[in-house]
Order: sequence, then C-alpha cells, then structure tokens
Amino acid sequence: MATTIAGESYLGETLVQSLSPSGDVTMYLWPLRCLNNKMGGPTFGIDVRGVEVIRFDTHGPGGHWHDRGYDKLGAGGSHIDFPEGVDDVEKQLVWSLNQVREKTQQLLEEAEYPDEANSIDSEMLNAATVAVDAHLKKEGDLRPQAIAQGALEA
Repeated sequence: MATTIAGESYLGETLVQSLSPSGDVTMYLWPLRCLNNKMGGPTFGIDVRGVEVIRFDTHGPGGHWHDRGYDKLGAGGSHIDFPEGVDDVEKQLVWSLNQVREKTQQLLEEAEYPDEANSIDSEMLNAATVAVDAHLKKEGDLRPQAIAQGALEA
C-alpha cells in the first residue's frame, strides 16, 4: 500500500481490496488525506506487490491523479490534472472510479505491468470500486474533524 508522508494526517479507516486472485494487485483508500498545505480529500490508488502505480487525489480544487508508476516516476513525473469541469470532490470521485473500472488494465500495461494487467479480475475490480464508494459513505464527512484538529483549513 502507498506510503504515508510525514506531517500529513489520515483520517478514517483505511480500506484495501484485492483486484487479482493472487492478491498481487490491490486498491487502497484513505477516506481523508490531509496534505501539509492544509488541503485534502479522499485518496485512493492501485498497488502492485506494494508498489504504488496509480493514485487518485480527489481533493477538489487542486485535485489530480497519477499514472504510469507513481512510485517509479514520483509525484511530479506522474501528475495529471483532472479533465476540465471535474473540479469538486464528488465529480473527481465519479470520474476516478470510472477510470478504474474502464481502464485499470490499460493503465497497468502503460506502467509496464503487463502480467499484472492480465491478472485483473473484473468482478473483483467492480466489487472494489463499489466498496470504495460504500466505505466513503460509511465514514461520512471527516472534514469537520480535520478542521478541528488543524489538519485542514475551513
């Protein structure tokens, strides 16, 4: 799973779901990741044997995503802005989960993980995206708690 960054805050229960029968490809979710600059939102991504390959930072303004190997290329080398109009957390979540459902195999291949791309189980993938959405609903709005702790600005 993705490595946490010193100084950031992570609120809510982390979710991890397998996307392949071997368990080599997983999807994780941090319900609320609070960056050092006091911005934040849900963050989720796809790992291959503990190496983060794809990440979605659905943080509203400033939100973005990473492909082609987050751990390999670094945050700057893999950074992609969301499409125009995909600017709030809800729109970013919907767009990102659709990308996972529709393009995980392609994104893994582009990141040079062809065997792992072929190992993706479509039922497990769909179940994981549904679980992310359900988990976020279960966790509820964690922003007030993060603001009270000083991890996010109001």
